[in-house]
Amino acid sequence: MLPEIPESWRPLLSEELDKPYFKELQRFLAAEQKSHTIYPPEEDIFSALRFTPYEKVNVLLLGQDPYPGKDNAHGLSFSVQPGIKPPPSLVNIYKELQTDIKGFRIPNNGYLEPWARQGVLMLNAVLTLRAGEPNSHKGKGWEIFTDAIIRRVNEKKSTVVFVLWGNYAKKKTKLIDKP
Repeated sequence: MLPEIPESWRPLLSEELDKPYFKELQRFLAAEQKSHTIYPPEEDIFSALRFTPYEKVNVLLLGQDPYPGKDNAHGLSFSVQPGIKPPPSLVNIYKELQTDIKGFRIPNNGYLEPWARQGVLMLNAVLTLRAGEPNSHKGKGWEIFTDAIIRRVNEKKSTVVFVLWGNYAKKKTKLIDKP
């Protein structure tokens, strides 16, 4: 079973939860959980929405799917649990930030919850996967759900910066008003 959608997002996403694709996604995940280890852990699936309420979203950082290794994925794209070495994709993000922002210092960890609490919605297009199997939950319904999230963020009256990291994420440009 999936955890409850965080309160600030519920009115924006409630209609998605009743759609056939979402019901099928829930059935798929229940079956997967019986026979496989799924990442992130169930309680962390909606961490991006929990740590970044809708009204606080200033940046949407989009990735593809969670990291497939133990103790890596915790519901924030590109972030890893405390004590885990930053993966190459996050190291590249840090290098870009260091190049683009004068005075930016690369952190000694890859735990990005503080960014989320400051308004960076770190969303993956697919929110779960089987341990050790990247893209294993691709095409099961998550993309429809996360596209709805992207559209809702795009509808905000305030300015939001969209960072589409990687070729897969860049395909979501069509969901975003470019100005």
